[in-house]
Amino acid sequence: MPYLKRDGDVFVLYLGAEGQTIDSENRFHPDWITEVHALLDEVEASEGPAALVVTANGKFFSNGLDTDWLFGNFDKNCWYLDRVHSLYSRLLTFALPTVAAVNGHAFGAGAMLATSCDFRVMRADRGFWCLPEVHLGMPFTVAMNALLTNRLTNQVAVEAMTTGRRYAADDAIAAGIVDGKADADALLATAIARADMLKGNRKPNLPVIKRALHQNALAGLAVKTTPENLAFNP
Repeated sequence: MPYLKRDGDVFVLYLGAEGQTIDSENRFHPDWITEVHALLDEVEASEGPAALVVTANGKFFSNGLDTDWLFGNFDKNCWYLDRVHSLYSRLLTFALPTVAAVNGHAFGAGAMLATSCDFRVMRADRGFWCLPEVHLGMPFTVAMNALLTNRLTNQVAVEAMTTGRRYAADDAIAAGIVDGKADADALLATAIARADMLKGNRKPNLPVIKRALHQNALAGLAVKTTPENLAFNP
């Protein structure tokens, strides 16, 4: 399960279990989602200047939806997808500055999680940011479409969503998907340093600014998933 550490005034939320193997994919199991929300609650309950870094260990940042759980519980698919969306809304409006340290592959829902943070730093030498839904025969929900089309430029959204292109760090920077890169051994320190510079912005007006800034994305994320607006059957 995810866990939390602290480096000075910067909280570091790890998406995978402490001591996880290099191949842990950090997929969005319902219990995993609940634990991430609980850790975010813990961060928000803190006081004073602070910021948040979201990262993981090993090969994956997050490989997205827990498809084994989803297809084994498909009668709950709309409920499950709305739980996924709740993390995006939570991060878009989070009361602290947020930086994603994308340590490895960020695919599908995992790519969208990184995109929900204020800023992103990506590992320079390996790993991709990718939306593979077109290759998997899966649609984007109304909520996911709203997030991506409001956080990416139109042509980047077209390319990413309709071709499933895999963006390495340099390509992701050029497309405006991420803000910077760092070697693997410096990635977390780079993200923490960036977050630390922003910790003083933790003020009551920060989430107000974020809600106004992301109002269109948040409106789409608030649309409940239904069988009618989810044109997908396994």
